[in-house]
Amino acid sequence: MHHAEITPLMKDALVILGAAGIVIPLFARFRVTPIIGFILVGLLVGPFGLGKLVSDFDFLRHITISEPEALDPFAEFGIILLLFTIGLELSFNRLWQLRKLVFGLGALEILVIGALLAVALSLTGLDWYGSLALGLALAFSSTALVLPISGTNTPVGRASLSMLLFEDIMIVPIIFLLGALAPNATGDGWSGLLDTLWKGGLVVAVMMIAGRFLLPHLFAQAARTKSPELFLAASMLVVIGASLATALVGLSPIVGALIAGLLIAETEYHTEVEGIMEPFKGLALGVFLITVGMGIDIMVIWDQLWQIAFAVIGVLTLKAIVTGVLLRLMGARKATATETGILMASPSETTLIVMAAASSALLISRETAQFWQIVTAIGLTVTPLLAMLGKRLARQVEPAPTLDELDEEGRDAPRVVIVGLGRVGRLVAQMLKRHDVAYVAIDSDPDLIESARHDGYYAVYGNALREDALDKLNIDKAPAVILTMDEHILAQRMVRKLRTAFPELPIIARARDSFHAAELYRSGASTAVPETLESSLQLSEAALVDIGVPMGPVIASIHEKRDEFRERIQEDGALEHKPKLRTSTSEN
Repeated sequence: MHHAEITPLMKDALVILGAAGIVIPLFARFRVTPIIGFILVGLLVGPFGLGKLVSDFDFLRHITISEPEALDPFAEFGIILLLFTIGLELSFNRLWQLRKLVFGLGALEILVIGALLAVALSLTGLDWYGSLALGLALAFSSTALVLPISGTNTPVGRASLSMLLFEDIMIVPIIFLLGALAPNATGDGWSGLLDTLWKGGLVVAVMMIAGRFLLPHLFAQAARTKSPELFLAASMLVVIGASLATALVGLSPIVGALIAGLLIAETEYHTEVEGIMEPFKGLALGVFLITVGMGIDIMVIWDQLWQIAFAVIGVLTLKAIVTGVLLRLMGARKATATETGILMASPSETTLIVMAAASSALLISRETAQFWQIVTAIGLTVTPLLAMLGKRLARQVEPAPTLDELDEEGRDAPRVVIVGLGRVGRLVAQMLKRHDVAYVAIDSDPDLIESARHDGYYAVYGNALREDALDKLNIDKAPAVILTMDEHILAQRMVRKLRTAFPELPIIARARDSFHAAELYRSGASTAVPETLESSLQLSEAALVDIGVPMGPVIASIHEKRDEFRERIQEDGALEHKPKLRTSTSEN
């Protein structure tokens, strides 16, 4: 009987999938980003790791990558999917709001860092053309690693996004510039650049106009079939088609992917598309990181250990300082400038692309390119460590506002206290502000506090379970305390502590379900609001109104049903010992 042979590509796919199955849960268990794990796997199974020993130990060929170059298309596709999903999280309105940062801060960042690196490299004996090429290449930062770490909704995320967007725009002009500077470049280098720019601009304009009309109809048809497979196929068609369109006119395919994501973000189907694409993006990004790890040669690092260490430290330090200073000049807070500068310090996957273009144009030698490729790979590897270092230094440079920094009015005036400033806490704060009810929010996550204060919320950093925190918040004068945290046990502890210290204080607590609500009532909550109950009541209200039932009777029945459920939950909580407390304003 004939047995089909396993092809090298199938075997490599098995190695990668096996690595993903081990790396992701293992690193997640220790709360470490899998980015480092994927790079280390690439180093281990690549040609400079166990691959070197295949000739001596034949069994190793089954757990190593046979054809590293065959993985390059998959790595590139991972970056395309990443930029597509980033586009889904944005919108054209938001990009328009960031225009000053993108073309101001972004332009300054890459031009200033590129020029300074070029000067530094020229002092090492490298000619000006090669220095300029390497300086611009190393000025890029990693979109694939920075944005998943920083997000796009925090001050650090917004600053990083603006710089990374400009870098993505500058990829093509820089690569064409390198071609024009090549020793054997012809006089049509600049004309080729202009040709690509006008063609690219035309394609982008057509995509934006056509996409606004065609995409809603395309995804509406896919949604009507109720077929996840068809929805996935439509999503893949859009992202691949947009990437090919920009690539055919000389632009980077990631430009097309980003625009496709932005267009879909304007439709009502963006959440579904984002959910479908997420697993593919994560796996493809893992393949890219594995290819980065496969490019690291331990022996070369050992032979040039001090030179590589000096180069890595020098590049990271220069980029961190320049980026931080530029952010401060643009008005960013010290903490934001410090954290963003350090996070953006490492080189990028785009650095490898620009280096390859510079090497092909004979602006740098093969040995020089290999040296800086290793520096770039190490920089990518330490990016998660830079993120942790940036957070720590940012808190030391400018600690989050604490309870000691409550203004005098905040110390004396009665304020509703909101514990927890996530999604629910923010919404509660918005409603209190709309009705002119004074409040102060407290959270133990400094990043949440920084982001909330940037968005205009009155928030302080602190642990609400501490006795001194309760004293500084003047809980005894507060009209009410609203607990919005999602931690089951922490909420109960907080309710019990507050009820013991302040018997008459109204305590309104968020509950996961009716069972959790009953436990909160037993602990002493005045009102416990189960998320499942409220979502069911809101759904019922919307349905009744939409089918024509008058609003007044609907609202009355909803309140009646809410009171009925609340009484039942209180009975389940065995609250005979609980004193009669004032009804919260949310019930009125």
